[in-house]
Amino acid sequence: MPALEGPTRVPRFRTHRTARRTRIRKRFTLHTFNAEASAALGGPRWLRERRAVGLAAQASAALPSESEEVWRYTPIDDLKLEEFAPVTTPPGPLRGAGRAFHESVVSTLGSLSGQVLVHNGYPESFVVSAPDAFSFGGTADVDGGSTMVGGVQRGGDALVLLNDAFAPDAVLIDVPAGVEVPAPILVVHWCEGDAAGAGAGEAGVAVFPRTCLRLGAGACAAVVEVYAGPVSGPRSLVVPVTELSAGEGASLAYVSLQVLNGAAWSIARLAARGAEDAVVRTFTVGLGGDYERVRADVSVEGRGARSEILSTYVGNGTQVHDIRTLQDHVAPRTNSVLLCQGAVAGTSRSVYSGLIRVHRGAVRSNARQTNHNLVLDEGAHADSVPNLDILENDVKCSHASTVGPIDEDQRYYIESRGVTPDRAEGLIVQGFFDDIIDRGPIAAVTPLLKREVGARLDTIFGNRRAALEADHA
Repeated sequence: MPALEGPTRVPRFRTHRTARRTRIRKRFTLHTFNAEASAALGGPRWLRERRAVGLAAQASAALPSESEEVWRYTPIDDLKLEEFAPVTTPPGPLRGAGRAFHESVVSTLGSLSGQVLVHNGYPESFVVSAPDAFSFGGTADVDGGSTMVGGVQRGGDALVLLNDAFAPDAVLIDVPAGVEVPAPILVVHWCEGDAAGAGAGEAGVAVFPRTCLRLGAGACAAVVEVYAGPVSGPRSLVVPVTELSAGEGASLAYVSLQVLNGAAWSIARLAARGAEDAVVRTFTVGLGGDYERVRADVSVEGRGARSEILSTYVGNGTQVHDIRTLQDHVAPRTNSVLLCQGAVAGTSRSVYSGLIRVHRGAVRSNARQTNHNLVLDEGAHADSVPNLDILENDVKCSHASTVGPIDEDQRYYIESRGVTPDRAEGLIVQGFFDDIIDRGPIAAVTPLLKREVGARLDTIFGNRRAALEADHA
């Protein structure tokens, strides 16, 4: 995948002390993320060999830095990898809150063609309603797994390479040509910072989920991926990598929901590609975590391929939500549409940086990029930086971006109907999110998304009502 361009900003000068801190960080990284920990993960021979290659590449890779364009506006310099350790032994069957959460998601989605619960990177039992229709399992279960892991996401930064080196297993979904999977496939990742099996004493837990979906020519499937953890707990680092591949004429739908707790950092990479006449639709929803980053690189590589990229977030408190997208047009007559919209409250921040890239030869490409951001409090902040990289003539590309508070005309209209100001704001913001959620590619997940988003909005506006009542008391 081509490198994602970042926003343009005057660089900040790094001191010698900062540079020295970066070098120390690299040395400590080898202490916790080492060859012994990687080798302890086991698995098929090809996977062990792949981990060794990833570890060697990571050892020579520079850690992400705010001085890089693609990491600007983020707190990535605060990440100290020496304070985390990978999970190297299976944590055992999940019980309690994790099991209850999984069951609630299953009941909300209804009929499923397959499901799996993944505990700190280790899949538990795979359940498939039609086992002969498609392959669904771990790296030891699915034939051709060695061509699926790393088949779409090739290379990457130091954090992606850490996933290469320390992912205990992978969830593999391989749908043969012409097969239409009737109901969604659910993958729930339960990530907790106090599980057994971390490699070092008091270190926080680092979890490296991996999911790969491959559709043959003319196939059709939908996947829902959820990242969750305990309501409270020690810090954790979650670095998921998801790879999506749609063959000629295939139709792929994917939705991810992140609801980790406030002690977690989630730094996710989504890589997708569509062959000739394929349709790839993705929707990422970020609600939890202290710092949440999603980088989605979607490449339409075959003539006539289409992609739709949706992303939304709700920020509150001191959260940082960071969304980076690449609409990569490689072939002629390809089409992509992107919509990213979210809201920040309290002193939370959001970053959106998106790139439309049209390669030479990709004539008659059509790409649209739209980003809308609601800033609900004076202490909140949103950055929006759209980018274009057009290397061909005879194309259509457009981008639009808005950052601002709730529209006063909308507020006045609702209040004029007798609705209180705080209730009016809530209705406007709820409608803002309902608009993008209703556009999602998997209808079955819509109630779950509205429930989770609504819970965050209730907290934001509930706190406001409480503050107003206290002021008038």
